[in-house]
Amino acid sequence: MEFSCRDTIRWNGGHNVFGLFYFTHISIPKNPRMQHFGFSKHSSNLRPYFKGMCYRELEGGRLPQTKCLRFQACVYFASVFQAMSCGIHYLASVFMAVTPNFVCGFPGNVSSVLFHNSSASSIEDIWTLWTSTENYVVVQLGNGEIWELDQCSRSKREVSLDLAYEYKGNKSVFPCSDGFLYDDTKWKSTVVTQWDLVCDREWLAKLIQPMFMLGVLIGAVIFGDIADRLGRQRVIWFTSAGQFVFGIAVAFTFDYYSFVIVRFLLAMVSSGYLVVAFVYVTEFVGIKARTWASMHVHAFFAMGIMIVALVGFLVRTWWVYQIFLSIATVPFVLCCWMLPETPFWLLSEERYEDAQKVIDTMARWNKVSTPCKVSELCSVQRDDPASGRMGDDDTSSAKKHNILDLFCNWQIARRTITVWLIWFTGSLGYYVFSLSSVSLGGNEYLNLFLIGAVELPCYIIACVAMDKLGRRNTLIPFLILSALICVLIMFIPQDFNILIILANMAGKFSIGVAFGLIYLYTAELYPTIVRSLAVGSGSMMCRVGSVVAPFCVYLRSVWIFMPLLLVGIMALLSGILTIMLPETLGKPLTNTLVEATEIGRNKKSSSEKTPPAHNGAELEKIELFGQEKVSTDK
Repeated sequence: MEFSCRDTIRWNGGHNVFGLFYFTHISIPKNPRMQHFGFSKHSSNLRPYFKGMCYRELEGGRLPQTKCLRFQACVYFASVFQAMSCGIHYLASVFMAVTPNFVCGFPGNVSSVLFHNSSASSIEDIWTLWTSTENYVVVQLGNGEIWELDQCSRSKREVSLDLAYEYKGNKSVFPCSDGFLYDDTKWKSTVVTQWDLVCDREWLAKLIQPMFMLGVLIGAVIFGDIADRLGRQRVIWFTSAGQFVFGIAVAFTFDYYSFVIVRFLLAMVSSGYLVVAFVYVTEFVGIKARTWASMHVHAFFAMGIMIVALVGFLVRTWWVYQIFLSIATVPFVLCCWMLPETPFWLLSEERYEDAQKVIDTMARWNKVSTPCKVSELCSVQRDDPASGRMGDDDTSSAKKHNILDLFCNWQIARRTITVWLIWFTGSLGYYVFSLSSVSLGGNEYLNLFLIGAVELPCYIIACVAMDKLGRRNTLIPFLILSALICVLIMFIPQDFNILIILANMAGKFSIGVAFGLIYLYTAELYPTIVRSLAVGSGSMMCRVGSVVAPFCVYLRSVWIFMPLLLVGIMALLSGILTIMLPETLGKPLTNTLVEATEIGRNKKSSSEKTPPAHNGAELEKIELFGQEKVSTDK
């Protein structure tokens, strides 16, 4: 099968303010020979080499035979392996920044310790009896002085007679100028104990995770744009090496401020890798496997959370713990230089020879006897000036659209507000359930492991349900279910640890389904001219939710159920508003805001204006989704 130069494919694309590269339209002539390879006038399928995880080859005019694509499979699993390190660094602080029990230090050598009715020879012996932050310890020094040690202050008894826990006499209050004494039965060292991030410095400890998430937000924007300009391959190299270098550097920081700065840089490269990895794998695996392949990048992220629980259980010194977590990056760093650039990006940059080399490599790996030629698949437009001018006009037209177009009328504005709220709620719920899992009681390491493990089946359910029930009909029940679970947890007695953990796992499962589904649903709700803007703005709301989530978890100190109450309210509100969104399953993508507004208004009128969805349209949905969904908000 050969193509002539008349089989022209026209690309129109550009950059938007969120640093996302997108293809707004691909015009393909109605040529029967090209349709044999899965091309259609309304399909953005460019190639037989990227048609899912399988290659279809024509043999003498017979029906296509299927061969497994080893090249795409190797590239996919090599790329998503590194996504585990993103999950590792995102949740590493749950153990690294733990605040153990502590009391104010004392000046001198202790001779005896008293805690309520229990006495001991050293203060380390009383930590097993510590039950509340309102407790205090009475110590008698070698010189006979008796001190009462609170968490943030210490008092010296004026009359030192008998060592007793209760004392009604005069006391002199002093600040904790001699440091603090920490409970090291669980953790030998954390960043909190390393730099005394307690009492009046407690707010510094609470800024560790929000600052990391702020780096995630900034890194996604920066590296998303760089990947479009310099290529996915270079960004993957840099961010992979950066995760290893900055991950190790975190363990050797000398003070709190250098620790936060290096962690901020680590967040940027981790987010940058995750963003570009989504684009990279979706540009390689192709249409048929795209939904499942891109969705299950989240699954590898969840495996990273499980690794955090395992390493936290085995290593109890924070800087050694950080080194072990960073070592997980090494295998990929050593082999990532072998990953090729995606032909999609090479073609968009008109580097046709390099694209041909990649395609030839794919052909050798996949044992394709007659590799196709780029010059025959994709015309350079030099021979068709009129078509080239048309492409330029479409591109410039696409660039004129901005964020205000998402509010062009009441229907689209209401849709945008609802979609943004779902993105925000999904991210907020995801991190609230994850970060608070270590405070549920029982074994905190097992809790975090289970919270990560429950994500693995949730993405399978999401993929199946969105294709069987529809996007909206899957999103609504899982959002409302997560809200109901949040309410249910409030009525579970606190001593029922197992039941509480199972309920939190169910909540994480429900919010995970909604969180994974919203990527594709957003791409289908908006027309081509603003689709990338919609997905990009939604991803920004997602990251805002991830920045707010740690502060929401800290509200446990106000009321233990405050984080769940907030997540439940947001999930319920999102679920109710989602009812007003149209269903997009089985419908072709829209191209204009007028068409997008008409979606779901009237089935009869919609069927008159919009042709039924064909295979090409269905493929286009996934293709455009794959090109535009370059953020994840993890």
